[in-house]
Amino acid sequence: MRKFLLLTPVVVLLCSSSVLQAQNYPIPTEQQQRGIDTDNARHFGDSPADGGPMATDLSPAMNPAAIDKATRKVADWQLERAQPYFDRIWTWSVLYSGFMATSESTGDPKYRDAMKAMSEKFNWELRSKLPNADDQSVGQTYLELYLQAGKGADAKMITPLREGMDSVIGLSTLNPRDQRIPWWWCDALFMAPPAWARMYAATGDHKYIDYLNAQWQRTYDLLYNQQEHLYARDASYKTKVDAAGKIMFWSRGEGWVMGGLVRTLEYLPKDDPQRAFYVTQLREMSARLASLQGSDGLWHSNLMDAEHFPLPEMSGSALMVYGMAWGVNEGLLDAKVYKPVIEKAWRGMLQHIYADGRLGCIQQTGAEPTPYLPTASYNYGVGGYLLAASEVKRMVSPHPKMKKKK
Repeated sequence: MRKFLLLTPVVVLLCSSSVLQAQNYPIPTEQQQRGIDTDNARHFGDSPADGGPMATDLSPAMNPAAIDKATRKVADWQLERAQPYFDRIWTWSVLYSGFMATSESTGDPKYRDAMKAMSEKFNWELRSKLPNADDQSVGQTYLELYLQAGKGADAKMITPLREGMDSVIGLSTLNPRDQRIPWWWCDALFMAPPAWARMYAATGDHKYIDYLNAQWQRTYDLLYNQQEHLYARDASYKTKVDAAGKIMFWSRGEGWVMGGLVRTLEYLPKDDPQRAFYVTQLREMSARLASLQGSDGLWHSNLMDAEHFPLPEMSGSALMVYGMAWGVNEGLLDAKVYKPVIEKAWRGMLQHIYADGRLGCIQQTGAEPTPYLPTASYNYGVGGYLLAASEVKRMVSPHPKMKKKK
């Protein structure tokens, strides 16, 4: 495993600032740097001043071999360095979804095997009682492993998750001291609904779909901007403006919703009355996001303000590509319109892979656009990239999707 020099937060801040200043990029405030230091200390990833040389062995060719090579390079680097720190918090669960997709796409079981070992390590349990969307998110991997096991599946693989879901299903809020709806922030639409849809697939109990539909509608009514066809990160951002005086739309927030839409549609019953509701959102958001694509094929952290946030942001970009590519593959989006968008974005993403497999330009955790180093790499962003890669490959060479239980 590659060894990294451990720097104190003060030294990291100085190094980061000098790198950003040299490239005329925004510099994190001291408070923002403390957040970066916290993410790094929790092993979500890191942001060294120097990430080494960029990869020169990857091709943007839209063929299975080239896509597999770019997928494995990042997946292998991430798995080796991250596996000792696996946890059940949302940042990890997004990566787990990416590993599951990578096994399916490449045909290599090692990524899925690592996910099974992780699940067994945690006894298929969640990290909290009355779990919120973030803590439900690891259940997506538990359920996919259960569904793939078929008739031989052990109920223990989903029992703790099912008990956790059942414990919140009748609650209008999850905390008596916090009256916000359960999915009050747009990130939650990636974390929770796909797990609820998969639980329906695993059990056949329609109450999980009913809950999903009702809660998503509440979030949509609260956060969806009907003019921009984008989601506010939460209610406090519905009118918050950026330095350019425009309403702030965060690329990763929109990516979370795009990913959540397609991962929900994947398991939502084909005859569900609400299906058209989700398809319409996918089409509206895809059209708006395509119109905001940068010349490098990617999207900025602040979608409306590239001047103050000039670096592309990989986690948001990857999840948008994932959603669009899935939509094309399922015939929900016009291939003639969106394939060029997806191919341009894929070429752009490859420009931010380092020689060792590091995927850069991933903003640290947060709720809005903030500065980050070009080297910054965090597990959830890699998860988004791996999900995107699996659908990009399917777009050029369809691979069979996992058989779903009815």
